[in-house]
Amino acid sequence: MTEPKPWLIDEAGAEARRHAPATLRNRDAIAEVLKDWLPAHGVVLEIASGSGEHAVHFAGKFPALEWQPSDCEPAALQSIAAWTAESGLANILPPKLIDVEAKAWPIDHADALLCINMVHISAWNATVGLFKGCARVLTEQAPLLLYGPYLEEGVETAASNLAFDESLKARNPAWGLRHLGEVDRVASDHGFARISRQEMPANNLMLVYRRPST
Repeated sequence: MTEPKPWLIDEAGAEARRHAPATLRNRDAIAEVLKDWLPAHGVVLEIASGSGEHAVHFAGKFPALEWQPSDCEPAALQSIAAWTAESGLANILPPKLIDVEAKAWPIDHADALLCINMVHISAWNATVGLFKGCARVLTEQAPLLLYGPYLEEGVETAASNLAFDESLKARNPAWGLRHLGEVDRVASDHGFARISRQEMPANNLMLVYRRPST
């Protein structure tokens, strides 16, 4: 069996337009969930957009929304711009450099936020920073959607996810699959509650958070 590996922008070739193979496998399943949660109009902020292939696919699926891709890696921003230019889609905004741990993000507001496969391929402070930033920029009742593999109390973890967790920690001890209860706690600390947990292909989850109604 091939050792599971995270997709990293600096290992995805030298061309401006990088390719993340997993996007072709999961983008349609993710889009099916997004249609139930995204607003009819507004700005969707995508954190850790990576290659930009998801941004192009989802912007094409939801033409009434403005898609704001972002990443903390300059190479990713170049890839996002290259895929956007090729797509010709007018509802993809220029990618922004966003470090989720920064005290301020270069965006005033968003009507939804999507983050795919970042939580486990980053230090825990990145997840904390993500929720802090969402508390600043998300409009009231805006959904915060997280996609990826998680560990859950009382739920058996798939062997492939355990192997992936080991491979992540071997690369960087600060990485690894997060316990869903811990993610829920940091969400609550910043005013969000989980309102949906949906099982996805390949032992992933889509989690949806939102500020409770007052």
